[in-house]
Amino acid sequence: MKIDGTPYRSVWVDTDDGWSVRIFDQTKLPWALEVLRLTDVAQAAHAIRTMQVRGAPLIGAVAAYGICLALRADASTEALERDSAALAATRPTAVNLRWAVDRMLTRLRNTPPAGRVAAAYDEAGQIADEDAAQCEAIGRHGVELIADIAASRQGRVNVLTHCNAGWLATVDWGTALAPIYMAFERGIDLHVWVDETRPRNQGAALTAWELGRHGVAHTIVADNAGGHLMQHGAVDLVIVGTDRVTRTGDVANKIGTYLKALAAKDTGVPFWVALPSTTIDWTLRDGIADIPIEERAQAEVTQMTGRTADGTLATIQVTAPGSAAGNPAFDVTPARLVTGLITERGRCAASEAGLLSLFPEHR
Repeated sequence: MKIDGTPYRSVWVDTDDGWSVRIFDQTKLPWALEVLRLTDVAQAAHAIRTMQVRGAPLIGAVAAYGICLALRADASTEALERDSAALAATRPTAVNLRWAVDRMLTRLRNTPPAGRVAAAYDEAGQIADEDAAQCEAIGRHGVELIADIAASRQGRVNVLTHCNAGWLATVDWGTALAPIYMAFERGIDLHVWVDETRPRNQGAALTAWELGRHGVAHTIVADNAGGHLMQHGAVDLVIVGTDRVTRTGDVANKIGTYLKALAAKDTGVPFWVALPSTTIDWTLRDGIADIPIEERAQAEVTQMTGRTADGTLATIQVTAPGSAAGNPAFDVTPARLVTGLITERGRCAASEAGLLSLFPEHR
């Protein structure tokens, strides 16, 4: 995808040295575009844990490259198992992280130590390329939803999204934003309502930044405004991403997604979830009972960082002194509230039968 006309991916191997890993520090966006150079596994784990990189597909790819960096220091089997476990433990909710680590281990356990570094970079590169291709396919399948709305009416198509499920959350294209980018490239007149996504403001900081740099019309709204917009016919379609989907179609996504799904159901607005198949957890059936929900630091709720009038960045407290804060990072939207799922193999109902119709190998 593009930043002011220049194409980028969200993770790549440094072209100068051929081994270190480059990422954007997403904690600095939208105020500064800073590229970090990761040179060891501890830095990769720190980047995932502190959300310098975030988004289920991207943290899987960065973990894969983290294993590459680990093997440069120690390619023994003991170190491979230790470092892989440490990377897998950095974030609990997104299934792509565990999937990517397991895929790397499957190949590397069957590779002699002397060949592990080269094999690791090859496998991590395949994971990144496949994610980009999957997201592009999600865009092709999802753009028709927007095109159909555009063909059935006069005027602009309004899409609402929550959190950030664009190319910053994946290797390229994004999940929920991939159909939007493709609609924009087709010349469809569209506008995106961007939920601010408290407490970390990934919508206001990241989605808005992405869309703006690519040239897509958008408006940031408070998280609580979505239902009002739907009631007044200002939303034609909701598309969100996800960090984990059960085999029965339950969806874990950034906190607040469930409330958007409830409002969409009540107002008859289609509510679609975009995901690569690597985000499906085929071992789980009940999302509310079985998906672990990450509880993050209270400071994310009690404090906010922004730019002051003189251009200085400042972090301030926005809550009453002494009040405790709860910070569940995700919620689960039951399949019954989801109109359908958009995957790299096509669209389907949010159900076990729907998913198996696209992925029969998991029967």
